[in-house]
Amino acid sequence: MTIMYKVKVNASHLFDVDKKDVEALDCIEVSDKNFHVLQNNVSVKASILNSNFNRKKYTVKVNNNTYQVDIQDALDQQILALGFEVGASKKVNNIKAPMPGLILEINVSEGQEVKEDDALLILEAMKMENVINSPRDGVIKSIKIDQGKTVEKNALLIEFE
Repeated sequence: MTIMYKVKVNASHLFDVDKKDVEALDCIEVSDKNFHVLQNNVSVKASILNSNFNRKKYTVKVNNNTYQVDIQDALDQQILALGFEVGASKKVNNIKAPMPGLILEINVSEGQEVKEDDALLILEAMKMENVINSPRDGVIKSIKIDQGKTVEKNALLIEFE
Protein backbone atom coordinates (compact mmCIF):
# COMPACT_ATOMS: atom_id res chain seq x y z
CA MET A 1 0.00 0.00 0.00
CA THR A 2 1.37 3.38 -1.00
CA ILE A 3 1.21 6.06 1.65
CA MET A 4 -0.09 9.26 0.07
CA TYR A 5 0.10 12.72 1.58
CA LYS A 6 -1.74 15.85 0.49
CA VAL A 7 0.57 18.86 0.75
CA LYS A 8 -1.03 22.30 0.62
CA VAL A 9 1.27 25.25 -0.03
CA ASN A 10 0.15 28.79 0.87
CA ALA A 11 -3.43 27.49 1.26
CA SER A 12 -3.82 27.51 -2.52
CA HIS A 13 -1.64 24.89 -4.23
CA LEU A 14 -2.33 21.20 -3.51
CA PHE A 15 0.15 18.41 -4.27
CA ASP A 16 -0.01 14.62 -3.89
CA VAL A 17 3.23 13.25 -2.44
CA ASP A 18 4.04 9.61 -1.78
CA LYS A 19 6.97 7.78 -0.18
CA LYS A 20 8.73 7.35 -3.55
CA ASP A 21 8.65 11.12 -4.11
CA VAL A 22 10.28 11.70 -0.74
CA GLU A 23 12.93 9.01 -1.29
CA ALA A 24 13.77 10.47 -4.73
CA LEU A 25 14.43 13.90 -3.24
CA ASP A 26 18.14 14.78 -3.50
CA CYS A 27 18.48 16.72 -0.25
CA ILE A 28 21.38 17.29 2.15
CA GLU A 29 21.14 19.02 5.54
CA VAL A 30 23.92 21.63 5.57
CA SER A 31 23.18 22.95 9.07
CA ASP A 32 20.36 22.88 11.60
CA LYS A 33 17.09 23.29 9.63
CA ASN A 34 18.98 24.37 6.47
CA PHE A 35 19.10 22.16 3.39
CA HIS A 36 20.59 21.98 -0.07
CA VAL A 37 18.22 20.44 -2.61
CA LEU A 38 19.07 19.39 -6.16
CA GLN A 39 16.00 19.07 -8.38
CA ASN A 40 16.18 18.64 -12.16
CA ASN A 41 19.83 19.75 -12.03
CA VAL A 42 18.85 23.01 -10.31
CA SER A 43 20.36 23.89 -6.93
CA VAL A 44 17.88 25.07 -4.30
CA LYS A 45 18.47 26.41 -0.76
CA ALA A 46 15.72 25.55 1.72
CA SER A 47 15.23 26.33 5.41
CA ILE A 48 12.60 25.30 7.93
CA LEU A 49 11.70 28.55 9.69
CA ASN A 50 8.91 27.21 11.89
CA SER A 51 7.45 23.77 12.50
CA ASN A 52 4.48 22.39 14.36
CA PHE A 53 4.91 18.63 14.17
CA ASN A 54 1.60 17.83 15.89
CA ARG A 55 -0.46 19.96 13.51
CA LYS A 56 1.74 19.09 10.50
CA LYS A 57 2.24 22.77 9.66
CA TYR A 58 5.55 24.23 8.54
CA THR A 59 6.96 27.55 7.36
CA VAL A 60 9.63 26.88 4.74
CA LYS A 61 11.93 29.33 2.97
CA VAL A 62 13.06 28.26 -0.51
CA ASN A 63 15.47 30.55 -2.40
CA ASN A 64 14.30 33.62 -0.42
CA ASN A 65 10.58 32.85 -0.90
CA THR A 66 8.58 31.86 2.20
CA TYR A 67 5.82 29.23 2.02
CA GLN A 68 3.24 27.94 4.50
CA VAL A 69 3.07 24.14 4.15
CA ASP A 70 0.27 21.98 5.58
CA ILE A 71 0.54 18.19 5.33
CA GLN A 72 -2.41 15.81 5.49
CA ASP A 73 -1.80 12.10 6.06
CA ALA A 74 -4.32 9.35 5.22
CA LEU A 75 -6.23 9.80 8.50
CA ASP A 76 -6.52 13.57 8.02
CA GLN A 77 -7.80 12.99 4.48
CA GLN A 78 -10.35 10.41 5.64
CA ILE A 79 -11.66 12.69 8.40
CA LEU A 80 -12.01 15.54 5.90
CA ALA A 81 -13.74 13.29 3.35
CA LEU A 82 -16.30 12.32 6.01
CA GLY A 83 -17.01 15.98 6.64
CA PHE A 84 -15.51 16.08 10.11
CA GLU A 85 -12.79 18.22 11.61
CA VAL A 86 -10.33 17.20 14.26
CA GLY A 87 -11.56 19.14 17.27
CA ALA A 88 -9.30 21.38 19.29
CA SER A 89 -10.57 19.73 22.45
CA LYS A 90 -9.16 16.28 21.71
CA LYS A 91 -7.74 14.58 24.77
CA VAL A 92 -4.29 13.10 24.22
CA ASN A 93 -3.06 11.11 27.19
CA ASN A 94 0.30 9.98 25.88
CA ILE A 95 2.96 10.78 23.32
CA LYS A 96 4.31 8.01 21.13
CA ALA A 97 7.29 8.11 18.81
CA PRO A 98 6.10 9.09 15.32
CA MET A 99 9.16 7.34 13.85
CA PRO A 100 12.22 5.43 15.05
CA GLY A 101 15.04 7.66 16.25
CA LEU A 102 17.39 8.88 18.95
CA ILE A 103 16.20 10.93 21.94
CA LEU A 104 18.53 13.96 21.85
CA GLU A 105 16.91 16.04 24.56
CA ILE A 106 14.11 15.82 27.11
CA ASN A 107 12.77 19.26 28.05
CA VAL A 108 10.23 18.30 30.74
CA SER A 109 10.12 16.38 34.00
CA GLU A 110 7.49 14.31 35.79
CA GLY A 111 4.89 16.47 37.55
CA GLN A 112 5.67 19.49 35.38
CA GLU A 113 2.79 21.54 34.00
CA VAL A 114 3.00 22.16 30.26
CA LYS A 115 1.01 24.28 27.83
CA GLU A 116 -0.06 23.29 24.32
CA ASP A 117 2.88 23.56 21.88
CA ASP A 118 5.56 23.55 24.63
CA ALA A 119 8.62 21.59 23.46
CA LEU A 120 8.62 18.21 25.24
CA LEU A 121 11.60 16.52 23.62
CA ILE A 122 13.80 16.36 20.53
CA LEU A 123 13.85 13.17 18.47
CA GLU A 124 16.55 12.77 15.83
CA ALA A 125 15.39 10.71 12.87
CA MET A 126 16.80 10.52 9.34
CA LYS A 127 19.47 13.12 10.22
CA MET A 128 16.77 15.64 11.19
CA GLU A 129 15.97 16.98 14.63
CA ASN A 130 12.21 16.79 15.27
CA VAL A 131 10.83 18.82 18.16
CA ILE A 132 7.90 16.97 19.71
CA ASN A 133 5.51 19.58 21.15
CA SER A 134 2.74 19.10 23.67
CA PRO A 135 -0.62 18.53 21.95
CA ARG A 136 -2.49 20.06 24.92
CA ASP A 137 -2.21 21.77 28.29
CA GLY A 138 -1.57 19.27 31.06
CA VAL A 139 0.72 17.73 33.65
CA ILE A 140 3.45 15.21 32.82
CA LYS A 141 2.59 11.94 34.60
CA SER A 142 5.62 9.93 33.52
CA ILE A 143 8.55 9.93 31.11
CA LYS A 144 9.18 6.49 29.65
CA ILE A 145 12.43 7.17 27.76
CA ASP A 146 15.95 8.32 28.51
CA GLN A 147 18.07 10.92 26.77
CA GLY A 148 20.63 9.34 24.43
CA LYS A 149 18.58 6.17 23.90
CA THR A 150 16.99 5.01 20.66
CA VAL A 151 13.27 4.34 20.33
CA GLU A 152 11.15 2.42 17.85
CA LYS A 153 8.13 3.83 16.03
CA ASN A 154 5.07 4.00 18.33
CA ALA A 155 7.19 3.58 21.48
CA LEU A 156 5.57 5.26 24.48
CA LEU A 157 7.55 8.41 25.30
CA ILE A 158 5.50 10.53 27.71
CA GLU A 159 2.22 10.08 29.61
CA PHE A 160 -0.08 12.90 30.76
CA GLU A 161 -2.13 12.88 33.98
